[in-house]
Amino acid sequence: MILRPATTTDLDAVTDIYAHAVRHGTASYELEAPSRAEIGERFAALQDGSYPYIVAEEARCVVGFAYAGPFRARPAYRFIVEDSIYIAPHHQGRGVGRLLLQGLINACEALGFRQIVAVIGDGSPQSTSVRLHEAMGFRLCGTMEGTGYKHGRWLDTVIMQLALNGGSSLAPDPDSLPERNFRKES
Repeated sequence: MILRPATTTDLDAVTDIYAHAVRHGTASYELEAPSRAEIGERFAALQDGSYPYIVAEEARCVVGFAYAGPFRARPAYRFIVEDSIYIAPHHQGRGVGRLLLQGLINACEALGFRQIVAVIGDGSPQSTSVRLHEAMGFRLCGTMEGTGYKHGRWLDTVIMQLALNGGSSLAPDPDSLPERNFRKES
């Protein structure tokens, strides 16, 4: 299995993987799977900001994807990214999520981000996503109860966080991607 940056040629597979998660899972609070065109627009927006978007590929097939995007739009949040990870159903439980999350953490560190946040839908303590993030060093920040209603039940949202590049203990790096984006430099 290899990790690599996602390209537009991966978006059919990304659309299919995400559609399955929307229709059958509770990690995403979307109720209708977005179209391939909508996935393309989301991908382009992340690419325009130089945010990391990666895929896991096995035997030339995309089996999972992960990306980090802005946590919030206000400029003071520019050092924080929110992660998203989705795995094809037949590859879940095989370490793909761990591989993608580690690759995403590495990419976010290299770009100079200071915090990575996971906003986990259906974030019960036994959730695969909660356990994965714990294993990768994320700490629990809080639980918002009953924030979503999907598949006939109320869902809690868990927020987890991992400090990168010294977190809040150091001044921002003026050469980091968040600072360059803020100054509108490439």
